[in-house]
Amino acid sequence: MDKTFLLVGSLAAFLAVALGAFGAHGLRGRLSPEMLAVFETGVRYHMYHALALLLTGLILARMDGWLIHAAGWAFAIGIVLFSGSLYLLAVTGRTTFGAITPIGGVAFLVGWACLIVAGL
Repeated sequence: MDKTFLLVGSLAAFLAVALGAFGAHGLRGRLSPEMLAVFETGVRYHMYHALALLLTGLILARMDGWLIHAAGWAFAIGIVLFSGSLYLLAVTGRTTFGAITPIGGVAFLVGWACLIVAGL
C-alpha cells in the first residue's frame, strides 16, 4: 500500500504543478483577482496534501496500521473535494461548488488526526 500512496501523491503533485502553471498563465486576465485567488488556494492545498500523501507512503514503508491507511485516503479525498471544488468555483463562478469545500477540509483534518493518533 505504501507504493499506492507514493504513486497517488506523485500524480497529485504533478497535477498541482500543472494546474498552478495553468492558473498563473492561462487564467490570469480571464478570472477576476478574487477568483484567481480561490484557484491559487486550491493549488496550494492540493500541493500540501500531495506531499502529505508522499509522507504517508513513506511512513507505511516503516510501520503499518489502519490509521495510516485512513490518513492517506482522507488526504486523497480531501484533494478531490477541497481543491477540486475550488477549481470548479473559480472557473465556473458557480457558488454551489463552494458548499463542497468544507467537506474536503474536514477530510484533510481527518487525515492529519489519523497520523497524530498513529504517532501516539
